[in-house]
Amino acid sequence: MDNAASQAHLAYLTLEGLIVTLKLKPGSLVTERQLIELAGHGRTPVREAIQKLEWQGLIAVRPRAGLQITAIRPDDHAHVMATRRQLEPLAAALVAQHADDDHREQLVACAQAMTACSIHSDVEGFLAADKSFDEIMEQACPNRYLTAALAPLQTHSRRLWFTRADNRHMDGSVERHVKVIRAIRNGDRLAAEAAMTDLIDYLSA
Repeated sequence: MDNAASQAHLAYLTLEGLIVTLKLKPGSLVTERQLIELAGHGRTPVREAIQKLEWQGLIAVRPRAGLQITAIRPDDHAHVMATRRQLEPLAAALVAQHADDDHREQLVACAQAMTACSIHSDVEGFLAADKSFDEIMEQACPNRYLTAALAPLQTHSRRLWFTRADNRHMDGSVERHVKVIRAIRNGDRLAAEAAMTDLIDYLSA
C-alpha cells in the first residue's frame, strides 16, 4: 500500500471507529472540516475516506446541508444479519482453504488481541480487533465479489452491536471468533463454515 492509500485507509479507520462507537451520532450533521480535524489527516485522504463511508452507507451527502451520519433504522439489525448469515460462512470456508501462512498468523494475532480485550473489558479495543479480523479475511478470500458485499454489512453490524454491547456479549463474541480463527488456522473448511455460522447466529440473537 503506497503512502497516499495508507493515509486514506488510516483516515477511514479513524472515522469508521468514531461512527461505530457512536461518537459521531446517528443522524447528526457534520462538515468535511470537522471530519478532517477528527481524522487527523489531510483533505485528500479524508475525502477518500468519506467516499468509502458513503459507499458503505454510513455517511450520506445532503445537498445544501452537508454530510450526515446515517440513522439506525429498526429493521437494520435483522436485515444485516440475515444477509451476513448467507454470505459469511462461505467466506470463512474459502479463507480456510486459500489463506496463506501470513494471513493465518495475522488471524491468530487477532484472536490474541480479542482475548486480551475480553480480559480487560475493552469493548472499543475489541471492535478495533474485529475490524482487523474482517480486513484480513477480506485480503485472504479469493472471491472479491463476496468480500465487496460483506464489507459494508460488517461495519453496520459493529455499530449495531455497540448500541447494546456489554462485557457478556463481548466475551461470547470473542469465544466464537476464536473458534473461527482456529478452524482457519487448521485449514478446516467445514469447521470454519460451521464456526462462522455459530458466530453469526450468536450475533443475531
